[in-house]
Amino acid sequence: MSVAPLFVEATVLAELNSMLEDPAFITTDAYSPDSANYPDNRISFVDQHLRYLRTHKKVDPVQYLSNLRLMIRKG
Repeated sequence: MSVAPLFVEATVLAELNSMLEDPAFITTDAYSPDSANYPDNRISFVDQHLRYLRTHKKVDPVQYLSNLRLMIRKG
């Protein structure tokens, strides 16, 4: 049985926002060359990772978030 994509995206969004609010994680904005969508050339932490998961459909979001937590945790 597959999980509905909107449920997965809502869950991922909630997890990313949780990381964003937690001071134990480094969640700074990143550079984006897409000045049409990001006029200041800055993409938010949440948008950056949602965009990645939307464009890489075969990536397991649970595993991705788990790895992301490990990579961006402070000290």
